Amino acid sequence: MNGKTPHIVQYQGSKRLLAPQILHYMPSKFNRLLEPFSGMAAITIAVAKENRAKEYYINDINEPLIKILQTAIDAPNALIEKYTAIWEAQFAYAGGHLEHFYYVRDRFNDGEQTAENMLYLLARCVKGSVRYGRSGNFNQSPDKRRHGTSPKNIAHNVFAISAMLKGKTTFSALDYRKIFDMAEKGDLIYMDPPYQGVSNAKDNRYFSGLSFEDFSESITFLDKKGIDYIISYDGECGDKAYGLELPKSLNCTKFLLNAGTSTQSTLLGKQSTTFEALYVSKSITRIMESMPEQISLVELECVI
Repeated sequence: MNGKTPHIVQYQGSKRLLAPQILHYMPSKFNRLLEPFSGMAAITIAVAKENRAKEYYINDINEPLIKILQTAIDAPNALIEKYTAIWEAQFAYAGGHLEHFYYVRDRFNDGEQTAENMLYLLARCVKGSVRYGRSGNFNQSPDKRRHGTSPKNIAHNVFAISAMLKGKTTFSALDYRKIFDMAEKGDLIYMDPPYQGVSNAKDNRYFSGLSFEDFSESITFLDKKGIDYIISYDGECGDKAYGLELPKSLNCTKFLLNAGTSTQSTLLGKQSTTFEALYVSKSITRIMESMPEQISLVELECVI
């Protein structure tokens, strides 16, 4: 498939723009890709576009996100039809399009956590940023400058994604450790866990928190099983580091990916580059080093 890699909707924290760099660290062919913290599955979609894996496993503890992905891939026409109805209703809503957003959000928080409601909230909310209150309710506000992604654009991308992944993909909304348990040799696990700076416990910016210690221990479990993995985790910008490094005792190598100029630093009159860390299991690194056609690891800011 030629052209840009499709995506369903804007999603803050997505690795869609970094996907080309991340894929340089993946084997050209492998059995199955597992994403325990899928978000909107940008890496799965990028891997499928290049037809690198035979099968895909998409998981996220946030079940409404999984509903979007499963419906988009397995029943794209149904998702587009229902999303279109909600999207068009905002223009006829008595209180205006902003009040319509709050109406759908209230329905969602009252239990109607359908794929189409979640998709509409993502398409209309500020920066495509999922936010939850202490009670567990979705509490992000609408973007007042726009009406959300049009059904036509959603449909174009959804049908492209469905064509790549339908019949090849399994879905679940489980704790990430259960995905580790089911991993087998020949699989590759890609992980983009919640940003650790705010996620050591339940946090209102994320559906679920993640303990640094528990996560590090779980990676040791993968090392013992001989499972290949790639992890997007900490990072740095200028002289500021974001999050703790994973323990050096793990059987992986750390690389830094250039994520571009920091928007925040630009606003402050500076020009600082953001680097995001990528931890790659040693067996993958050794394979890449033996393949001259692969991009040089040094070119991607290798830090060992």
